[in-house]
Amino acid sequence: MPRIAGVDIPAKKKITFSLRYIYGIGAKVAKDICNEAKIDENLRAEKLTEAQVAHIREIIDSKFRVEGDLRREIMGNIKLLKDLGSYKGVRHIKHLPCHGQRTHTNARTAKGRPRIAIAGKKKAPGPIG
Repeated sequence: MPRIAGVDIPAKKKITFSLRYIYGIGAKVAKDICNEAKIDENLRAEKLTEAQVAHIREIIDSKFRVEGDLRREIMGNIKLLKDLGSYKGVRHIKHLPCHGQRTHTNARTAKGRPRIAIAGKKKAPGPIG
């Protein structure tokens, strides 16, 4: 299991999918890294040589902000919004969606509320007689 940017990437998967396990690397960036390192995208992560893994590490360290640094930057940006008292900062403080989603029926995850099961409707009583 190769270790890149402090993350053990899965060995059995193709390298483009394995690189996505690193926080901050998505599909396009993973393909770009493979192209720059001149590695076949269909190659499994376990088949990489030490030189190839070192080259990937070097590319990621020099060009991309990933894992802890990226998380720290994002948290700093959110903290700044909160301190400024901006609309998005207030929404973060209240644990509500920040990007304009509706909250009347959705936003269960953001609000932290569990789903409420609704039992089957009762039938109205029929006519008497």
